[in-house]
Amino acid sequence: MEEEEEQQGSDEEQTITVIMAALSALSPPHLLRLSHSISALFLRHHRRLSSLLSSPSLFSLALLRLRSLSLPSKSLLLARHLLSSLVPVAVVATAATPPPPSSTLLRLPDYDAVLLLLLLCELHHYDPHALSPAASHSEWRAILCRYYSDSILSVSGIGGPGASLILCIQAAARCRRLLGAMGCKAGRAVAASPAAVVALPSVAAGGGVECAICREEMWEGRDVCELPCQHLFHWSCILPWARKRNTCPCCRFQLPSDDVFGEIERLWEALVKIGGRGDCT
Repeated sequence: MEEEEEQQGSDEEQTITVIMAALSALSPPHLLRLSHSISALFLRHHRRLSSLLSSPSLFSLALLRLRSLSLPSKSLLLARHLLSSLVPVAVVATAATPPPPSSTLLRLPDYDAVLLLLLLCELHHYDPHALSPAASHSEWRAILCRYYSDSILSVSGIGGPGASLILCIQAAARCRRLLGAMGCKAGRAVAASPAAVVALPSVAAGGGVECAICREEMWEGRDVCELPCQHLFHWSCILPWARKRNTCPCCRFQLPSDDVFGEIERLWEALVKIGGRGDCT
């Protein structure tokens, strides 16, 4: 158990290191824009969590919703919440502006449930015996209110958008650690987002160019599909391919996906590359 907790702590530190490396590659204007964007997102989260804890009825509904979810459903909620934090960072760091896939959007009951889940996990990490399974909803709410008030007071003196950015990075790292503890593994093949495929441009093929999927030469002057990595393919070849996987057959460049875990992996790899290059966008 101790070794497992040490590994999870190491994974969380690695997550923070990767994100910080990507942020260090940003120019000051980009970093300021990101800080304000994250600050607005962080404020929204805390306003909603405050509403949950101050309302006995909202708290009970969120807790009942959370208890009704299976472990895979909880992991999906965490993944969507993590993706909502990664998207602003990746958009600024990669100078891209893709909208979040519709599959990442949380309905209000699910949003309440995931905020409560994160708070419960944070309190359990701080004090594993703080909440008794036999306690009533009102007792749980009182304990969480005290912990939440203490935690907010402890960071209230930091101030500024930069503080929200740091706290958001820590929250993203905690989400990744929890997903790892739930056994959610990356690396599986996912389909490309239909919207991303439809947006791919058609270009005129030149002579002597071969489609990497069918290995047949592209006729000069005929329209073919060009991926953002500049590799060319027959439309009739790339469409079936994109329905099964979101990677370029030549260089493994990743197109956006409507799969939540696939999007986390795509954005995460983009951040790793940005941090590794250390160049400003």
